[in-house]
Amino acid sequence: MTDTEEDSASSDSWPVNEDWLIEMLKTHHCTNNDIKIADFSAKQGCSDGVSNLSDILAVSVTYNIGSTPIEIASSDISSDSEKLEFIIKLLPHDPFSRYFVTEAKFDLREIRFYTRVLPDLLEFQNQNIKPGCEKMSICVPKCFYTHYSPGKLPATGSPEPPESILVLEDMRSSGYKGMNFVDGLNLEQAEYAIKAIASVHALSLGMKFKERIDLNEKYSFLFQINKATESYQQLLEQGLPQLSKFLQQKGNFESELQVLEQLRPITKSLIENLLQPVEPMGLITHTDFWCNNLLFKETPDDSYNDNCSILDWQMITYSRPTNDIALLITSSLPSCIRRQHTQKLLDLYYNLLRSNCSKIGLDIEVDLQYSRNKMDCDFRKSQLLSFLLCIGSIDVALGHEETEQRLLDVLHDFHEDKIFAFEDNDMFK
Repeated sequence: MTDTEEDSASSDSWPVNEDWLIEMLKTHHCTNNDIKIADFSAKQGCSDGVSNLSDILAVSVTYNIGSTPIEIASSDISSDSEKLEFIIKLLPHDPFSRYFVTEAKFDLREIRFYTRVLPDLLEFQNQNIKPGCEKMSICVPKCFYTHYSPGKLPATGSPEPPESILVLEDMRSSGYKGMNFVDGLNLEQAEYAIKAIASVHALSLGMKFKERIDLNEKYSFLFQINKATESYQQLLEQGLPQLSKFLQQKGNFESELQVLEQLRPITKSLIENLLQPVEPMGLITHTDFWCNNLLFKETPDDSYNDNCSILDWQMITYSRPTNDIALLITSSLPSCIRRQHTQKLLDLYYNLLRSNCSKIGLDIEVDLQYSRNKMDCDFRKSQLLSFLLCIGSIDVALGHEETEQRLLDVLHDFHEDKIFAFEDNDMFK
């Protein structure tokens, strides 16, 4: 869903043909009227050329809707035709990746975000926003169509394979673009991203308290802590040897290597502990909140509204809010911005969370006893989790001088700040 795409010939595994498009458009428009496809195109398209959890198609279709069939030649599209540009997220074609996705239900989780969580948050806001308050914006691609089938093994006959289709607005057609991970985000983009996620955090926290619901019970499809821990631990075990070898080649990182060796036997316990929300601040987190899952308006709005769109909700979890903020700052900011402006970004987030919750009648300082100082304590713990998750995706950083140096800077700074000294900073409380 960013600028990287590859043209490809039509594939039998793709669902895109005129019949499928017509049914999808009827569902999208909630109509039984005839739809005539004037023209369409489909090509492969994925984030930075890599998509581990989905095969992605970029589709453009021009069509007409009417009560009777309308004959249109593709070379002579009428002036009242409609055009829709969207992406289709499918299960990975690779058998191993497909099994990994379906076993952990990454595909179902994202579909449920668009069909259940997002509508619930917006409806809650409509019912609880104070008169005169500006509504919070949840900037994500519009969802046009979903289909999910887990597959099954019948008593007789061939097994039915799993199917998962998610059709989303291609926000590039609305003036959004992705960012280059190597360059990282600038301060303004980081602020836009924090504003975007603060709305989701505030609304889910407000819904939990004002409606007195258990979010994990209401949304049983959320990435459960035990399952998430297993997935992240597997990635971490793959990444740690690569990081150790990289540091040995660089030299002068003996103390950091020693810390990593000390952490290695307990990383699974750490991940599980750090994913656990610290009540009363448990809420819905994105949990994969870094620059490759963000799009930004090419011409930003001075009001900050909708300047950042959040993608890829496969890992939504009931967790602590600082996990999202720490992962963004640790993974996606150049060292100079991270070092100079982390406290400014934390101030921004805390003030946004407080003001957003106030709009729906929740005072986090009075009702929840959550202070800026408590958030700082949570953030320090989330920094450790963010680094462990970055190790699990170490391949993304290695091979580019800029991102390698960013990784080394984070490791050095966290070591100096005693982020890894969990015995001293009460990590397990």
